[in-house]
Amino acid sequence: MDLLKTQIGRLRVIGFIEGVSFLLILFITMPLKYYAEMPGPNKVIGMVHGLLFVLYVLAVVQCKIEYNWPLKKTALALLASIVPFGTFWADAKLFRQV
Repeated sequence: MDLLKTQIGRLRVIGFIEGVSFLLILFITMPLKYYAEMPGPNKVIGMVHGLLFVLYVLAVVQCKIEYNWPLKKTALALLASIVPFGTFWADAKLFRQV
């Protein structure tokens, strides 16, 4: 896959997966945890999401270094990881401009 050959491509893939895991937590596992008293899925997806979040932050830092991103772009990319649908916005507005 050509997307994984560049640092920005890897960031885009990690960002997509991290964004999906965040939405799974918000809209599926959290309601299961609090309304159906099923904490198991939240623990599993939560741990996976935590790992993906760390990978996303590292990938953003690597892109900042490799592509000499300004502080504003780097900050927006990092902020996108804590806002629902944020990584999808970052992919469309920030990462495709490289």
